Amino acid sequence: MAEPRHWFDPSQPQTLQGAVMLCYITAALGVLSLLFGSAFALSSLALGIAGYGVANERRWGYVLGVVLSALIFLLYLYWLVQGVIGLVLNLLFIGVLLALFLHPQSRHYQRIWFK
Repeated sequence: MAEPRHWFDPSQPQTLQGAVMLCYITAALGVLSLLFGSAFALSSLALGIAGYGVANERRWGYVLGVVLSALIFLLYLYWLVQGVIGLVLNLLFIGVLLALFLHPQSRHYQRIWFK
């Protein structure tokens, strides 16, 4: 019998729980930005998929979340250096997400339990 799927796993460490919630929030904001034709809507939606993978203890979800949040963080940082001041809050938000994914507690848990 197949394992039940869930959107949130309260048995995971707080760092991964926070990362999953931030992925879902980013995906929800991505849906809103789709209405306005934003180029980052797809990456935001992909973070929602990564959050679902992490909630179901899938290694691909963790890797996707780390890669996407790192790429978005570097892009926002580049734009901030170029003088786009309005991205400071976005940079902080995605920086927290990246920190939650890369926290030693998250890395240790996914190394042991994720499939």
